[in-house]
Amino acid sequence: MSLNEQILNNHSEFLGTLRHRFLDETRVEALRKFAELSFPTKKDEEYKYTNIKEIIEKDYNFFPKESHNITKEQLDELHLGEEHFDWIVFVNGQLHKELSKISIENAEFLSFNYALNDENHKDVFDTYFNTIAAKDLAFTNLNQAYCKYGFFLKVPKNVVIEKPIHVFYLSQNQEENTFYNTRNLLIVEDGAKVEVIESHHNFDETYVFTNSVTEIFTSPNAKADWHKLQNDSDTSYLVDHTFAKQERDSLTTVNTFSFGGKIVRNNLDFIQNGSNINSFMNGITLIGKDQLVDHHTAVHHNQPNCESYQNYKGIFKDKSHGVFNGKVFVDKIAQKTNAYQQNNNVLLSEGATIDTKPQLEIFADDVKCSHGCTVGQLNEDALFYLRARGISKKEAQALLLFAFANDAMQNIDIEPLKEKISKLLTEKLEVSIEF
Repeated sequence: MSLNEQILNNHSEFLGTLRHRFLDETRVEALRKFAELSFPTKKDEEYKYTNIKEIIEKDYNFFPKESHNITKEQLDELHLGEEHFDWIVFVNGQLHKELSKISIENAEFLSFNYALNDENHKDVFDTYFNTIAAKDLAFTNLNQAYCKYGFFLKVPKNVVIEKPIHVFYLSQNQEENTFYNTRNLLIVEDGAKVEVIESHHNFDETYVFTNSVTEIFTSPNAKADWHKLQNDSDTSYLVDHTFAKQERDSLTTVNTFSFGGKIVRNNLDFIQNGSNINSFMNGITLIGKDQLVDHHTAVHHNQPNCESYQNYKGIFKDKSHGVFNGKVFVDKIAQKTNAYQQNNNVLLSEGATIDTKPQLEIFADDVKCSHGCTVGQLNEDALFYLRARGISKKEAQALLLFAFANDAMQNIDIEPLKEKISKLLTEKLEVSIEF
């Protein structure tokens, strides 16, 4: 049975598993829209270079077993040297407090499933939930119909959360391919600050397909940083949609570091809804074998005097395939906009490919907007220079590639995360040097 048929057939049973039923009509309507849209194919312009046929032809279990045997040692291996962080662990969709370290004070944190049941948060959900997620996409409607797992975090006015929060989504002990729809809602009120790291890990040999939607609201003078660390197994698929809405004088960053997963699609939309806003999007991709990572970004400059910066670096080995499609929209009233977009790629093997497509749509006349992309190989003269000094070919390549990717890490102010990215770069490049 195709995934499409499973989605339609399992919905009634899924609704029966929920305690919160007030969204039933919304969920049924979202399912109807999904059925109308169906999964995108290569005939759709937005999926022209990304074939998801492999994902949707598999059978999945929609109701993962809750039992697991994840050990503290297994979890420790996933940490970033983050003894002073908070971390939140979801296993098979369920929040596990005994594996988590939650010391957040003066902020509201709940599992998404619990928050939907909580009358105290009904007004917040009515105000924010599903207000910026796109209504015309198959995957966002599918998530709306089936969302159950994930978290809700509200940082009140002027509260600064000093410790980064690492959110782990783990899947283990599943005998069948498993389908998760995770949903995150982050609200950062006036003058507040928070940093979140998100990672997904599949411990089984069976496949996991995660369809994730995140909504981020950054209020005036607030700061929200979200770091996606993607280093999952070759039996994992991830389709992620992240929407960030910013108010005046706010700063929001979404960094995406992609080192693993069989097929990964990252969709990122920034909506600037005030003046003097700064938006940052950075990405580093290093993949091999027959992996595919696709970054689709869009920045909507709707107000004057705002800035956005996109900097994506890609390194592709073996028969891997990268896609970058970056869009910047500048409204006619968004004068004094400064928008920068850059995508640079290095192909290390003849079988590796990249499709890159930067786009600008500008309707204002007093703006500074630039975009560019490059695709190439490592500089042979630079390689020869290093090898002539006794450095092996692999190490010389690693040194040059680290320098190539380094500027996409410059705005990470979490030192253990920066060290983890450097370590992953060396692991994927199969060298043992330290940077």
